[in-house]
Amino acid sequence: MTRELMRLILAQVCLHACMAGTRLAAPLLALREGYSPAAVGVLLALFALTQVFLALPAGRFADRHGLKRPIHYSVIAAVLGASAAVAFPVFPVLCLAALLTGGATGAAVIALQRHVGRATSGAMQLRQVFSWLAIGPAVSNFVGPFCAGLLIDHAGAAPGSITGYRAAFLLMALLPLVSWFMVRHTTELPPVETASGPQPRAWDLLRDASFRRLMMVNWFLSSCWDVHTFVVPVLGFERGISASVIGTILGAFAIAAALIRMVMPLIAAHLSEWKVLAGAMLATAVLFGIYPLMDSALGMGICSVLLGFALGMVQPMVMSMLHQITPEARHGEALGLRLMAINASSVLMPILFGTAGALVGIAAVFWATGAVVGAGSRLAWQLRN
Repeated sequence: MTRELMRLILAQVCLHACMAGTRLAAPLLALREGYSPAAVGVLLALFALTQVFLALPAGRFADRHGLKRPIHYSVIAAVLGASAAVAFPVFPVLCLAALLTGGATGAAVIALQRHVGRATSGAMQLRQVFSWLAIGPAVSNFVGPFCAGLLIDHAGAAPGSITGYRAAFLLMALLPLVSWFMVRHTTELPPVETASGPQPRAWDLLRDASFRRLMMVNWFLSSCWDVHTFVVPVLGFERGISASVIGTILGAFAIAAALIRMVMPLIAAHLSEWKVLAGAMLATAVLFGIYPLMDSALGMGICSVLLGFALGMVQPMVMSMLHQITPEARHGEALGLRLMAINASSVLMPILFGTAGALVGIAAVFWATGAVVGAGSRLAWQLRN
């Protein structure tokens, strides 16, 4: 791993940690101030909602301007969002902070992924560098909430004080500045020459059969991630498992996903993308079939770890294949479409899962999702052509 790639990974970690820490602190403060769980659900959805609408414009902007300008604007937006929460820790401003930090993270990720993909040559190197880059979100999803939680608990000792929350938001406002520092000396790649005439629409990318299949595979597997996050607490509650143990089960999933990404550069040297994606879909289908049958916390924990291994392998392979099958001048748009689909799923799927769980039972949600993913594995096999 080169020094420049290490700097870019650190930049991604700091900016993503800003959003992840804000995503922990803002809902906790809203609950403390007496807002309903429904209001908190809306607040959480705003972190993903901005990315749905900004993903395509951010992708086009990255195609035109490269890496540094999108990152600088993202840093400004994230700092403004978290700083506003420091100055005015009230619910409307927390919603604004969610929109700004979420949108900033999405735009920065697109620019970083596009730059890394263009700076790499060959399918094997693509798989390896995106495996390293995928470690960033896993690390930041731990660093941001952990630091924010420590400050909330220990920086405001007085009863009823919100000093701890202000301290957490202040740290989140400082983290993106590290991202700017890491990126400012990065060498911009030469712009890609585009054909003259009317610019094609982003949706035209979906006319390519390989791109459509890859987006469907990515959507299936990202939906599985959402299913697991949403359903496991409900399933654990039905089994009489304590909240701390349920949290441990979900934590084991995240740790497993991070660990598999650390060894993915080695795996990527020996397996092609379509084989990893097809294997991940089949393994997920089997685990989703078994998961609801587990009555004990240990059984659920084992399934959670195995599922983390399966789903943790997906992102590097998707990113590598996406850069191979799309024109270089449109990598940003392709990344924007992918991010838009993932975040739209994160906004809509919990509502769908909740409705389905109420109608047919929460175990049926697992089984139905597993069946769909298993059937969809055929799309991954078709990507070998």
